[in-house]
Amino acid sequence: MRILHTSDWHLGQHFMGKSRQAEHQALIAWLLEQVDAHQVDAVIIAGDIFDTGTPPSYARELYNQLVGRLFKAGVPLLVLGGNHDSPATLGESRDLLAHLGTTVIAATHQDPATQVIVLPQRNGEPGCIVCAIPFVRPRDVLSSQAGQSAEEKQRSLQTAIQEHYAAVHAAAQAKMAELANTLPGKLPIVATGHLTTVGANTSESVREIYVGALEAFPTAAFPPADYIALGHIHRPQKVGGLEHIRYCGSPIPLGFDEAKQQKEMLLVDLGADGLKSVTVLPVPRFQGLVAVSGNLETLAGAIGAAAAEGTRDCPAWLEVTVAEDDYLADLPARIEALTEGWPVEVLRIRRQRGNAVASLAAEARETLDELSPHDVFARRLQQEALSDEMQAALDQRYRAIVAGLQGEEA
Repeated sequence: MRILHTSDWHLGQHFMGKSRQAEHQALIAWLLEQVDAHQVDAVIIAGDIFDTGTPPSYARELYNQLVGRLFKAGVPLLVLGGNHDSPATLGESRDLLAHLGTTVIAATHQDPATQVIVLPQRNGEPGCIVCAIPFVRPRDVLSSQAGQSAEEKQRSLQTAIQEHYAAVHAAAQAKMAELANTLPGKLPIVATGHLTTVGANTSESVREIYVGALEAFPTAAFPPADYIALGHIHRPQKVGGLEHIRYCGSPIPLGFDEAKQQKEMLLVDLGADGLKSVTVLPVPRFQGLVAVSGNLETLAGAIGAAAAEGTRDCPAWLEVTVAEDDYLADLPARIEALTEGWPVEVLRIRRQRGNAVASLAAEARETLDELSPHDVFARRLQQEALSDEMQAALDQRYRAIVAGLQGEEA
């Protein structure tokens, strides 16, 4: 059984005023080529197929294209909901897509057996059993209790998620026993997840999903599956150095801090005796995305080097961080002059604050593109004469509210 493991496509992402539609269109074409070339039996998308709970029409169209083209190729698709995805949006087409070889698990179910999916091989025979676990929303597995401390809430949520995994894994073993009389050998068990695990390396475009409740899920809390296909973290990596627990990462860079990452998907080969191998498929870069830094003198060379990733028809997108000269009021005009004639487009200019005076002057020129919601709230708190304890309490409350809103949006 050969599975292609991918996640975090974020269809519909609006990136600093730019659409990623052309990149995702090229990505779908590339994926179909890999599916054919490597004779993939099934594709798993481990969460965040969309960037928001209300994706634009072109993002839905791309999603439908992917489903239709995989169906035409005879390759089943399993889509798991992520924290950016809306269960309602994913669920609205679930029954229709089931006729096109796509299984959608948008949210956790009360009956664990409904999250047990048997994925077939190309010849139609059962290839593996999947414990199909999407992003687990706290409200779906946990009832809030008055008077709990933050530590108690964290333990309760971790226990609830672990128990959900255990219940779905038990249902998968029951399915295995049910199929035992019709199969020559046992089927490998694959589990999925969309969450942060202990030790995972994140990037700035990864949203906190359990703010104030659960920072990371322990590796030891996963069930004994042959392979665990994870999503949510955009940087590809093994978890705890374990070969069978993997983040494939996002297939395109979703922030400038991911610009230097080699994006990838994973070919997972499984047999009756479990995991055979995991092969990395490097994903080509469909849009130049480069972060450069330095003073005005050194930036000229850096911008020239970055231009190699762009063309006149498709200029490279740049983030420029200016050091030493960051106090200049006409900085945007100077950067524009440096880029003139090159196939590049500057999406963001950042100022490296070298001292307190420069910092104060630069903050007055900051844009919201440079700040997260938490940064904005922190700046507002600094304007009030509050004790450290009060600021910490207000910050914690704000983070909880933002987490709740993000959960509703997803």
